[in-house]
Amino acid sequence: MLRSHYNIDALEAGLDEAGRGCLAGPVVAAAVILPKDYTHHLLNDSKQLSKIQRNILRIEIKRDALAYAVAEASHEEIDKINILKASFLAMHRAIDKLVFRPEHLLIDGNRFTPYPLISHTCIIKGDAKFLSIAAASILAKTYRDDLMEKLAEDFPHYKWQQNAGYPTQFHKKAIKEHGFTPFHRLTFKSD
Repeated sequence: MLRSHYNIDALEAGLDEAGRGCLAGPVVAAAVILPKDYTHHLLNDSKQLSKIQRNILRIEIKRDALAYAVAEASHEEIDKINILKASFLAMHRAIDKLVFRPEHLLIDGNRFTPYPLISHTCIIKGDAKFLSIAAASILAKTYRDDLMEKLAEDFPHYKWQQNAGYPTQFHKKAIKEHGFTPFHRLTFKSD
């Protein structure tokens, strides 16, 4: 069972990103502040859930959270500063958008660029350990999947509605046949 908090005495925000390993589209981050001792029987790492489960949970997270925010760093920013820095930039932007200022940040992963005046803890596989990080993973993934589905309407050859811009064999083959779109990350290799 996922934990509801890291430090019971601090207002915590969980953070995670989606789209880090993609060939196209932005990297998206979410920050979620859940009530103290929050529980949910289904909430888990977004990769462990079906699309239907994620979409149901997205509604419930938005309803139950004390605060949440989603932000992105564009494919141009990824090409300019690299994917790791762009992931942290998206996370910082999500924190900036929260209606409450958290006292502590729980970051999925092993690295983070510190946010000014807020302590943080990096937790490897945190989206499978803490509810707030799992909630952030779901909001980031569902937001990004919806965005890539919309972009797929204008670029149907790449099947982003199915692969969300990840480097599937089909996506790599489509790049070889049709070239790059304005949304591809040019610093990523397609093969």
